[in-house]
Amino acid sequence: MGTHRRLVISRENIARRVAELGDRISRDYEDGDLVMVGVLNGAFIFLADLVRALTIPVTVDFVRLRSYGAGTTSSRQVTVTKDVEIPLEGRDVLIVEDITDVGLTLDFLRFHLLSFNPRSLKVCCLVDKRERREVEVTLDYVGFTVPRGFLVGYGLDCGERDRNLPDIFELVEA
Repeated sequence: MGTHRRLVISRENIARRVAELGDRISRDYEDGDLVMVGVLNGAFIFLADLVRALTIPVTVDFVRLRSYGAGTTSSRQVTVTKDVEIPLEGRDVLIVEDITDVGLTLDFLRFHLLSFNPRSLKVCCLVDKRERREVEVTLDYVGFTVPRGFLVGYGLDCGERDRNLPDIFELVEA
């Protein structure tokens, strides 16, 4: 026994969708002062590609939150281990997240960033996975909706492994 990978989203589909999201975000924020806040570690690949797809100026910062251990289940406790360093007050903030699953981390981050008094706060998520959603969160921009499965690749990991895969796969028990 063991696990194998089943292709869920190809690199071509990812690239096409990132370009579409970049176009939409560029239109939505053409008169704004956009700060994209990437959630480390998972969102760095998506954020890099998304920033390159924009046609507007953008400032980038990162946060790191701890909620998942090395395995596949949430610890249910969220803490900030690296906070934003760029002033957010009065600016348009777009959280860039790799995956929204349970929703606890994103809900925590939204309230945390609201404390910096941004002009607006929205969320861009590569993968909306509703299988284990416990907290309803608003996702303003969604790359893909995947109903279930443990996903790796394109920044998504399992115990810090498989982030580097250019496609997104589901880990399946063999």
